[in-house]
Amino acid sequence: MRVTFDTAALKALSAQLRRDVIPRATARGLNNVAFDARKAVQQEMRDVFDRPTPFITNSPFVTQATPDRLASKVSMRYPGGKGVEPESVLRAEITGGPRRLKRFEILLDRAGILPKGYFAVPGGKAPLDAYGNIRAAFIVKLISYLQAFGEQGYRANMTDKRRASMSKAGKTDRGYRTIGGVQYFATHGRLRGGHRGSHLEPGIWSRSGLHGMKLEPVILFVRQPTYAKRLDIEAVAQRVVDAQGARQMARALEFELRKLGGAAR
Repeated sequence: MRVTFDTAALKALSAQLRRDVIPRATARGLNNVAFDARKAVQQEMRDVFDRPTPFITNSPFVTQATPDRLASKVSMRYPGGKGVEPESVLRAEITGGPRRLKRFEILLDRAGILPKGYFAVPGGKAPLDAYGNIRAAFIVKLISYLQAFGEQGYRANMTDKRRASMSKAGKTDRGYRTIGGVQYFATHGRLRGGHRGSHLEPGIWSRSGLHGMKLEPVILFVRQPTYAKRLDIEAVAQRVVDAQGARQMARALEFELRKLGGAAR
């Protein structure tokens, strides 16, 4: 008995698997793992940070693999605009160590309001948003009032005439003029004695009430904060790869083989 078997079809199928199916399956599996890792990083952010903003939780971004480029990547996406990149915001929490100045702190530093080596934190009178941060609109108003926007942003600074106009509504019985009943001033406090506010903690304070006797801290100046490493993105992603990588790759290969079988029928 002679049995013959034509291997041409098998060779063609094997070539198709190597050329098309396996690269597509590999890319699909890599992307599925990457998106799982992105979800895990986002959840880790919610666990380790106090009320992280959507700007932060939405920043992890997946660069997807393709059959021609079998590599997927989870990184921080910068949405554009004039804001600070998420990587800059999170650098201290990711690597540990001192944090950098925020945009409004840089403006205060350049204007000589923020002492060298100091950073700004909310005071008891600071208006906060739902995430515990000082309201952006209030910061803009305060920077403008303190004329700290700098030369490039001089048009955004509040002029003396504008401040005088706004202060009329806050005139007290002794003729002391404020803005809407509240005046803001910066002091270096005990860092530089011998001037107004030298007995106060360094920062930006509000004064209101009768004769302006009510003083409340809006922003306080503190030494450069140092953070412990709190967000280990690589470790989070590696846990996902270890737990789900093989399963996702097997599912992706099974999916592509089903597609191939359907096409053959």
